[in-house]
Amino acid sequence: MLTRSSFSFWLLACLAIAVLPWHMQREGVGLAGLFALGQSDPEAASALWQALAHGRFWFWPVVAALVLALAGALPLGSRRRQATFLTWAGGLGLGAIVLQGLAVGIQGWSWAWMAALVGELGDRQFGMGLGGSLAGLSFLLLLTDGLALRGWFKGDRFVSGAVGVLAASITVFTAWPVGTVLSQILTPREDLGILAATGARLLDSKIWGLSCVAAPVGCGVFWNTLMLAFSTATLTTMLGLCFALIVTRSNFRAKRALRLLTVLPIITPPFVIGLGLILIFGRSGVINQMFDAVFGIELGRWIYGYGGVLLAQVFSFTPIAFLVLIGVVEGISPAMEEASQTLRASRMRTFTAVTLPLMLPGLANAWLVSFVESLADFGNPIVLGGSFGVLSTEIFFAVVGAQQDFGRAAALAAIMLVVALLAFTLQRLAVGSRSYVSMTGKGDTGLPTPLPRPVRNFAYAVALPWALLTIVVYAMALAGGFVRVWGRDWTPTLSHFTRAFALERGSEGNLIFSGGAWHSLFTTIELAAIAAPLTAGLGLLAAWVLSRQRFRGRTALEFALMLTFAVPGTVIGVAYILTFNLPPLEITGTAAILVACFVFRNLPVGVRSGIAAMSQLDKSLDEAAVTLRASTFQALRTVVLPLLKPAIVTALVYSFVRAMTTVSAVIFLVSAEYEMATVFIINRVINGDYGLAIAYCAVLIVLMMAVIGLINLLVGRRRLGRRAATLVAAPMAPPTTSAGGRA
Repeated sequence: MLTRSSFSFWLLACLAIAVLPWHMQREGVGLAGLFALGQSDPEAASALWQALAHGRFWFWPVVAALVLALAGALPLGSRRRQATFLTWAGGLGLGAIVLQGLAVGIQGWSWAWMAALVGELGDRQFGMGLGGSLAGLSFLLLLTDGLALRGWFKGDRFVSGAVGVLAASITVFTAWPVGTVLSQILTPREDLGILAATGARLLDSKIWGLSCVAAPVGCGVFWNTLMLAFSTATLTTMLGLCFALIVTRSNFRAKRALRLLTVLPIITPPFVIGLGLILIFGRSGVINQMFDAVFGIELGRWIYGYGGVLLAQVFSFTPIAFLVLIGVVEGISPAMEEASQTLRASRMRTFTAVTLPLMLPGLANAWLVSFVESLADFGNPIVLGGSFGVLSTEIFFAVVGAQQDFGRAAALAAIMLVVALLAFTLQRLAVGSRSYVSMTGKGDTGLPTPLPRPVRNFAYAVALPWALLTIVVYAMALAGGFVRVWGRDWTPTLSHFTRAFALERGSEGNLIFSGGAWHSLFTTIELAAIAAPLTAGLGLLAAWVLSRQRFRGRTALEFALMLTFAVPGTVIGVAYILTFNLPPLEITGTAAILVACFVFRNLPVGVRSGIAAMSQLDKSLDEAAVTLRASTFQALRTVVLPLLKPAIVTALVYSFVRAMTTVSAVIFLVSAEYEMATVFIINRVINGDYGLAIAYCAVLIVLMMAVIGLINLLVGRRRLGRRAATLVAAPMAPPTTSAGGRA
């Protein structure tokens, strides 16, 4: 039992080293090359065969590590001896593979094997670098097993392995690309050296300028970005809380419709919200025309600037705050609120002194996610910003504009990361070390306390007009898909849908998807379906590790998980190209780079929602399961995960719909074979084909609504063993005391 997992990892390493191809040529390798033990081509052989038959001495350290690991995987000695062998074997094997990867030239390895896992098996290359990849993973797990046996992570192998996998994946797919693009800040200019060029980029007056204080001109992009992010985070958190309170603590009849309407902006391509706001508030929009006709007032172009970008970002990011908060509000124990009222506290006092403080982790995490989302948002400022510049748009123009200054883009990205780090620190200080546990192993028979009348009225006053505005925005925007030419020919038509999603019968009676949008739609669904469970799994595993475990580097790991979230998608796209366009991980142009981008770009939302939900779970639940001889993994699977269903839904929904609707992060990564739906839509917009673009958006919205319903059905609802009752809107009469003292 002591070495079962280690022996399994050793067998996996044997398979990778002795049977699977270590690296292959990119062209001309089919499925037959998967098992390449006797392959005559040295580039298509296993590591063992290359060492024995082709005399490649640099593979001997890997083989030696495999032999050394066997001594630790078999129970032939003391625990300390096994730990020593496993640690040295894992470190030697992993180090040898990393050094080999760093030594590969441009004509060397091509690790595109992951593309075969997300595509057709036909004639595509399969097994490229599969041996090296599995061997690296096996040696990593052997190393974490050895560290656990030496007493790290309290001797828990599952925790040690989880931390090792998280750290390795974050290093490869987050820290490495971000570090690569940030290193560009040290590149010299034509007329300046490294230090002078770096100083000029970081101290540019266009970033830090405060001339707006004394004159009616624009401020520096740093101050614009900070003001916008703070305003957006505050408003979205307030709106998300209002929606969550109405859905969970009120008698509002249309709760399901309101819940669906709340998440509608998150399942919409960015193009739709911007277009809808322009059609309503733009210079020729409905509101401006009405004010001009009725009152003779021209509202001008206010939508193009700070106000328009703020409105669009609040539309875009309120669903994220709602998804983070809904599970937190549902998880608050009614018994605590009933105890407060038993002590003669009013409903308002109970809400402000008990309910709201228990929501603090959720509020802080929702605010942090919205703040960082606003920092990194590119689509809304580029469409509605006008002369109002922010860091993300400046980065975009530095990369793709006439400047082609990667150093300036890196400097702006570094400033953005510092701001995100400060926000992360403030969030941790706000939450503090207090306990927010509201779900224990005891039965909870309390009833949810109805909202105080002022709170309920405020929530209605804020949320319902916003919901109505959402309906109007979408009605105006989506109407363009059902008319011939928006603004000129209002004849109703379905021709845009026909051109995009036409179906025909072939000569043999087979169905042919002849519409121009089918290929991008199928590709997007396939990649999003692969990325969503990976994102949710890694995110919730990270949330559990960060919430339940204490180890050195935990804070650094938590911030590293936010790195790709704090950097604009355009920067991430450029970083992935600079990093993965060359060996050892040459995956540019494949589906693998898109899946990796989706997973690690969207990972922080799953982490933050998981941490917010985990803060409500009493640690005694895990400890009780372990006391009953359950392993750590069994306790996580059977006790913790069923109580995290709202967080699971949040992670799955967010990761899937963001993979379906993202633009900025993938616009540099798509290829002819892997075209994404949003890139197809943007190309139609650039060509002026608004009808087809809106028709495609309408299909995506309906599709993602169906997927969200399916995710909720498959995950199910969290069962907390609480009584259900119709919430009473009338205020509770205070207890009275008779003259004789009897209540």
